[in-house]
Amino acid sequence: MAQATAVVADKLPVVAIRDLHKSFGTLEVLKGISFTANEGEVVSLIGSSGSGKSTLLRCINMLEIPDSGVVSIDGEEIKLRGTHPHRQIADEQQIRRIRSELGMVFQSFNLWAHLTILENVMEAPLIVQKRARDEVETEARAMLDKVGIGAKADAYPAQLSGGQQQRAAIARALCINPRVMLFDEPTSALDPELEVEVLRVIKVLADEGRTMVLVTHDMEFARSVSDRVIFLHKGAIEEQGTPDEVFSATKSARLKQFLNAANHD
Repeated sequence: MAQATAVVADKLPVVAIRDLHKSFGTLEVLKGISFTANEGEVVSLIGSSGSGKSTLLRCINMLEIPDSGVVSIDGEEIKLRGTHPHRQIADEQQIRRIRSELGMVFQSFNLWAHLTILENVMEAPLIVQKRARDEVETEARAMLDKVGIGAKADAYPAQLSGGQQQRAAIARALCINPRVMLFDEPTSALDPELEVEVLRVIKVLADEGRTMVLVTHDMEFARSVSDRVIFLHKGAIEEQGTPDEVFSATKSARLKQFLNAANHD
């Protein structure tokens, strides 16, 4: 048993961020962020609007190129070259491969309007991962069943509610068999009733032991689903810990203020 524990302890984090900085013009959005997400861990990023949560998430899969710092996936550092403001991806083949292992779910659903829901879910495994169509279709239908919209496989996005479209987006992200799921405020565009549908699906994924990094405005959800919660304030980590530590034994005055405001929304 001790030997097995040692092996687990030596395992590299699925996501490792070290000293990440990002500015837009003169506005410094991320000020030296460092954190990890281990296998099967759910890490929630919370904080007020403009604190850098979504930018941090987008830096993980290089939708935003950080000015400095290191992003590693499964121990592999993403290669960048140049210096700010001309820093760029150094190895396009590497980033395509790494992105194919990252499932990203955005605030807006980003579904292809001209494709059916099934075709949307199948697109990346077929085009990016070059997998066999029969295998992909079987898996895509299973993923749509998993998120509760299997009956909508042949519908088009415009024929679905917002909650159904977001669940389709989650199925699409799952169908690439990602090493980690990244959620950027996945319910912010939904009304409360539809929000519950989507949060229920994400909770199931968390209970399955999927590795996830989640930006959310829903404090109760963050508390129930997370292994670790990180509170960002003005581009820096102000406080982090287990849900009990962050929500019940809050140390930072700024976090207390934020939680009080969130509880009175």
